Amino acid sequence: MDRYAVIDKLMEVFADTFDDDEIAYRDDLTAADVAEWDSLSNIRFMVAVEQAFGRKFSIGDWQNLKQLGDLVNLLAV
Repeated sequence: MDRYAVIDKLMEVFADTFDDDEIAYRDDLTAADVAEWDSLSNIRFMVAVEQAFGRKFSIGDWQNLKQLGDLVNLLAV
């Protein structure tokens, strides 16, 4: 899957998880930029991403992600 397809699909998951389809994708988007992004919603997001993309990531993979662009790069591999 190319990077643009990953972004499109990821933002669908993002909008569904955070119940906000107004958030625009940016490579440097972080939890600090989204008011509803707390520890519980982060876990929901992680699970939803794994289900949507049919992939399972280790805790170490998730901990290494600093911004949304890092997740896109991981998913586009």
